[in-house]
Amino acid sequence: MIRSARDGAIALLTLDRGNARNAISIDAWDALADAAAAIAASDVAAVILHSAMPGMFSAGADLTEFPTLIDDPAQRARFRSAMARGIEGVAALPMPVIAAVDGGCFGAAVALTLACDIVVAGDGAVFATTPAKLGIGYPAGDVARLKARVGEGQAATMLFTGERVDADVALRIGLAHRRADHAEPVAREMARAISANDRDAVRLLKSVLRNPHAPGHDRAFEDAFASVAFAERLEAFLGGRR
Repeated sequence: MIRSARDGAIALLTLDRGNARNAISIDAWDALADAAAAIAASDVAAVILHSAMPGMFSAGADLTEFPTLIDDPAQRARFRSAMARGIEGVAALPMPVIAAVDGGCFGAAVALTLACDIVVAGDGAVFATTPAKLGIGYPAGDVARLKARVGEGQAATMLFTGERVDADVALRIGLAHRRADHAEPVAREMARAISANDRDAVRLLKSVLRNPHAPGHDRAFEDAFASVAFAERLEAFLGGRR
Protein backbone atom coordinates (compact mmCIF):
# COMPACT_ATOMS: atom_id res chain seq x y z
CA MET A 1 0.00 0.00 0.00
CA ILE A 2 2.72 2.48 1.00
CA ARG A 3 5.87 2.26 -1.09
CA SER A 4 8.98 4.30 -0.52
CA ALA A 5 11.76 4.63 -3.08
CA ARG A 6 14.57 6.97 -3.91
CA ASP A 7 15.29 8.65 -7.23
CA GLY A 8 18.61 10.40 -6.77
CA ALA A 9 18.11 13.19 -4.26
CA ILE A 10 14.32 12.78 -4.34
CA ALA A 11 12.27 10.38 -2.22
CA LEU A 12 9.01 9.02 -3.62
CA LEU A 13 6.18 8.09 -1.27
CA THR A 14 3.65 6.16 -3.31
CA LEU A 15 0.06 5.29 -2.42
CA ASP A 16 -0.48 1.97 -4.18
CA ARG A 17 -3.71 0.17 -3.41
CA GLY A 18 -5.58 0.52 -6.64
CA ASN A 19 -8.03 -2.29 -5.89
CA ALA A 20 -9.37 -0.14 -3.01
CA ARG A 21 -9.06 3.34 -4.56
CA ASN A 22 -5.92 3.85 -2.44
CA ALA A 23 -7.97 3.79 0.77
CA ILE A 24 -5.53 3.91 3.67
CA SER A 25 -5.91 1.18 6.27
CA ILE A 26 -4.85 1.42 9.90
CA ASP A 27 -1.75 -0.64 9.17
CA ALA A 28 -0.98 1.56 6.16
CA TRP A 29 -1.06 4.71 8.31
CA ASP A 30 1.58 3.05 10.49
CA ALA A 31 3.57 2.08 7.40
CA LEU A 32 3.41 5.68 6.19
CA ALA A 33 4.76 6.89 9.54
CA ASP A 34 7.61 4.37 9.39
CA ALA A 35 8.46 5.34 5.82
CA ALA A 36 8.46 9.03 6.74
CA ALA A 37 10.76 8.36 9.70
CA ALA A 38 13.24 6.57 7.44
CA ILE A 39 13.17 9.44 4.94
CA ALA A 40 13.63 11.99 7.74
CA ALA A 41 16.85 10.25 8.73
CA SER A 42 18.19 10.31 5.15
CA ASP A 43 19.91 13.02 3.13
CA VAL A 44 17.23 13.38 0.46
CA ALA A 45 16.50 16.92 -0.68
CA ALA A 46 12.77 16.66 -1.39
CA VAL A 47 9.86 14.24 -1.19
CA ILE A 48 7.02 13.61 -3.63
CA LEU A 49 3.81 12.08 -2.31
CA HIS A 50 1.82 10.62 -5.18
CA SER A 51 -0.47 7.83 -6.33
CA ALA A 52 0.20 4.80 -8.48
CA MET A 53 -3.50 4.66 -9.47
CA PRO A 54 -4.60 6.72 -12.48
CA GLY A 55 -7.53 8.98 -11.67
CA MET A 56 -7.35 8.57 -7.90
CA PHE A 57 -5.03 10.07 -5.32
CA SER A 58 -6.76 8.43 -2.34
CA ALA A 59 -10.27 7.74 -1.10
CA GLY A 60 -9.03 8.51 2.42
CA ALA A 61 -9.31 6.20 5.39
CA ASP A 62 -10.38 2.62 4.69
CA LEU A 63 -14.12 2.62 5.45
CA THR A 64 -14.27 -1.18 5.41
CA GLU A 65 -12.50 -1.06 8.78
CA PHE A 66 -15.03 1.34 10.29
CA PRO A 67 -17.58 -1.30 11.44
CA THR A 68 -14.97 -2.46 13.96
CA LEU A 69 -14.96 1.02 15.49
CA ILE A 70 -18.65 0.96 16.44
CA ASP A 71 -18.37 -1.27 19.49
CA ASP A 72 -14.62 -1.19 20.20
CA PRO A 73 -13.31 1.98 21.89
CA ALA A 74 -9.77 0.60 21.87
CA GLN A 75 -9.90 0.16 18.11
CA ARG A 76 -11.17 3.73 17.73
CA ALA A 77 -8.13 4.98 19.62
CA ARG A 78 -5.89 2.73 17.53
CA PHE A 79 -7.35 4.18 14.32
CA ARG A 80 -7.04 7.78 15.51
CA SER A 81 -3.47 7.38 16.72
CA ALA A 82 -2.30 5.49 13.61
CA MET A 83 -3.79 8.11 11.30
CA ALA A 84 -2.25 10.92 13.35
CA ARG A 85 1.11 9.16 13.35
CA GLY A 86 1.10 8.86 9.57
CA ILE A 87 -0.02 12.42 8.88
CA GLU A 88 2.25 13.97 11.50
CA GLY A 89 5.16 11.88 10.24
CA VAL A 90 4.79 13.52 6.84
CA ALA A 91 4.29 16.97 8.38
CA ALA A 92 7.46 16.59 10.48
CA LEU A 93 9.75 15.77 7.56
CA PRO A 94 12.64 18.26 7.58
CA MET A 95 12.79 18.52 3.78
CA PRO A 96 10.07 19.90 1.48
CA VAL A 97 7.20 17.55 0.63
CA ILE A 98 5.23 17.97 -2.59
CA ALA A 99 1.86 16.27 -3.06
CA ALA A 100 1.03 15.44 -6.68
CA VAL A 101 -2.75 15.14 -6.80
CA ASP A 102 -4.11 13.69 -10.03
CA GLY A 103 -7.66 12.49 -9.39
CA GLY A 104 -9.85 12.15 -6.34
CA CYS A 105 -8.61 13.17 -2.90
CA PHE A 106 -11.19 12.54 -0.20
CA GLY A 107 -11.61 12.49 3.56
CA ALA A 108 -8.39 11.80 5.42
CA ALA A 109 -6.42 12.08 2.18
CA VAL A 110 -7.12 15.82 2.21
CA ALA A 111 -5.60 15.95 5.69
CA LEU A 112 -2.58 14.13 4.29
CA THR A 113 -2.08 16.76 1.59
CA LEU A 114 -2.38 19.46 4.25
CA ALA A 115 0.70 17.93 5.89
CA CYS A 116 2.65 18.61 2.70
CA ASP A 117 4.41 21.89 1.93
CA ILE A 118 3.25 22.21 -1.66
CA VAL A 119 0.23 20.69 -3.41
CA VAL A 120 0.12 20.41 -7.19
CA ALA A 121 -3.35 19.77 -8.63
CA GLY A 122 -3.82 18.16 -12.02
CA ASP A 123 -6.83 18.54 -14.30
CA GLY A 124 -8.68 15.66 -12.69
CA ALA A 125 -7.94 16.63 -9.09
CA VAL A 126 -10.99 16.91 -6.85
CA PHE A 127 -10.97 17.37 -3.07
CA ALA A 128 -13.68 16.76 -0.47
CA THR A 129 -13.72 16.55 3.32
CA THR A 130 -16.64 14.24 4.01
CA PRO A 131 -16.81 13.28 7.71
CA ALA A 132 -20.18 14.96 8.26
CA LYS A 133 -21.67 12.70 5.59
CA LEU A 134 -20.66 9.73 7.76
CA GLY A 135 -21.74 11.28 11.04
CA ILE A 136 -18.24 11.74 12.45
CA GLY A 137 -15.78 14.58 12.99
CA TYR A 138 -12.33 15.44 11.67
CA PRO A 139 -9.27 15.36 13.95
CA ALA A 140 -8.65 18.74 15.57
CA GLY A 141 -5.12 19.03 14.23
CA ASP A 142 -6.33 18.44 10.69
CA VAL A 143 -9.12 21.00 11.09
CA ALA A 144 -6.52 23.50 12.28
CA ARG A 145 -4.34 22.84 9.23
CA LEU A 146 -7.31 23.17 6.88
CA LYS A 147 -8.30 26.47 8.51
CA ALA A 148 -4.73 27.76 8.27
CA ARG A 149 -4.51 26.74 4.62
CA VAL A 150 -7.80 28.04 3.23
CA GLY A 151 -9.24 30.30 5.93
CA GLU A 152 -12.07 29.69 8.37
CA GLY A 153 -14.91 30.35 5.94
CA GLN A 154 -13.61 28.01 3.24
CA ALA A 155 -12.75 25.37 5.84
CA ALA A 156 -16.25 25.61 7.25
CA THR A 157 -17.78 25.29 3.78
CA MET A 158 -15.73 22.19 3.00
CA LEU A 159 -16.35 20.51 6.35
CA PHE A 160 -20.02 21.39 6.78
CA THR A 161 -21.15 20.60 3.24
CA GLY A 162 -18.73 17.87 2.18
CA GLU A 163 -18.99 19.26 -1.33
CA ARG A 164 -16.32 18.54 -3.89
CA VAL A 165 -13.75 21.19 -4.77
CA ASP A 166 -12.23 20.96 -8.23
CA ALA A 167 -8.65 21.81 -9.13
CA ASP A 168 -9.35 25.38 -10.17
CA VAL A 169 -11.25 26.20 -6.99
CA ALA A 170 -8.59 24.42 -4.92
CA LEU A 171 -5.97 26.71 -6.45
CA ARG A 172 -8.10 29.80 -5.87
CA ILE A 173 -8.74 29.12 -2.17
CA GLY A 174 -5.19 27.93 -1.44
CA LEU A 175 -5.89 24.24 -0.99
CA ALA A 176 -3.52 23.69 -3.92
CA HIS A 177 -0.53 25.83 -4.83
CA ARG A 178 0.13 24.91 -8.44
CA ARG A 179 -2.21 23.93 -11.26
CA ALA A 180 -1.15 21.67 -14.13
CA ASP A 181 -2.57 19.40 -16.78
CA HIS A 182 -0.85 16.56 -14.94
CA ALA A 183 0.48 17.04 -11.43
CA GLU A 184 3.21 14.42 -11.39
CA PRO A 185 5.60 15.95 -13.96
CA VAL A 186 5.28 19.38 -12.36
CA ALA A 187 5.94 17.92 -8.90
CA ARG A 188 9.07 16.22 -10.20
CA GLU A 189 10.26 19.43 -11.85
CA MET A 190 9.77 21.32 -8.59
CA ALA A 191 11.57 18.60 -6.63
CA ARG A 192 14.53 18.78 -9.02
CA ALA A 193 14.66 22.56 -8.62
CA ILE A 194 14.68 22.15 -4.84
CA SER A 195 17.39 19.50 -5.10
CA ALA A 196 19.63 21.95 -6.97
CA ASN A 197 19.70 24.24 -3.94
CA ASP A 198 21.70 23.72 -0.77
CA ARG A 199 20.04 21.02 1.33
CA ASP A 200 20.78 22.57 4.70
CA ALA A 201 19.57 26.00 3.58
CA VAL A 202 16.29 24.53 2.32
CA ARG A 203 15.78 22.65 5.57
CA LEU A 204 16.48 25.80 7.57
CA LEU A 205 13.94 27.71 5.50
CA LYS A 206 11.32 24.99 6.06
CA SER A 207 12.02 25.10 9.79
CA VAL A 208 11.47 28.86 9.85
CA LEU A 209 8.28 28.57 7.81
CA ARG A 210 6.99 25.92 10.20
CA ASN A 211 7.68 27.97 13.32
CA PRO A 212 9.07 31.48 12.74
CA HIS A 213 9.30 32.18 16.47
CA ALA A 214 11.27 29.11 17.50
CA PRO A 215 14.55 29.95 19.24
CA GLY A 216 17.75 29.52 17.31
CA HIS A 217 16.66 30.82 13.92
CA ASP A 218 18.68 34.04 14.19
CA ARG A 219 21.83 32.13 15.12
CA ALA A 220 21.29 29.61 12.34
CA PHE A 221 20.88 32.45 9.84
CA GLU A 222 24.18 33.97 10.92
CA ASP A 223 26.04 30.65 11.09
CA ALA A 224 25.11 29.81 7.50
CA PHE A 225 27.49 32.51 6.29
CA ALA A 226 30.39 30.51 7.73
CA SER A 227 29.47 27.28 5.95
CA VAL A 228 31.60 25.71 3.23
CA ALA A 229 28.52 25.43 1.03
CA PHE A 230 27.89 29.17 1.20
CA ALA A 231 31.50 30.00 0.34
CA GLU A 232 31.49 27.63 -2.64
CA ARG A 233 28.10 28.74 -3.96
CA LEU A 234 28.92 32.43 -3.51
CA GLU A 235 32.21 32.02 -5.36
CA ALA A 236 30.44 30.23 -8.22
CA PHE A 237 27.71 32.88 -8.34
CA LEU A 238 30.12 35.81 -8.35
CA GLY A 239 32.31 34.06 -10.86
CA GLY A 240 29.37 33.58 -13.16
CA ARG A 241 28.44 37.26 -12.90
CA ARG A 242 31.94 38.25 -13.92
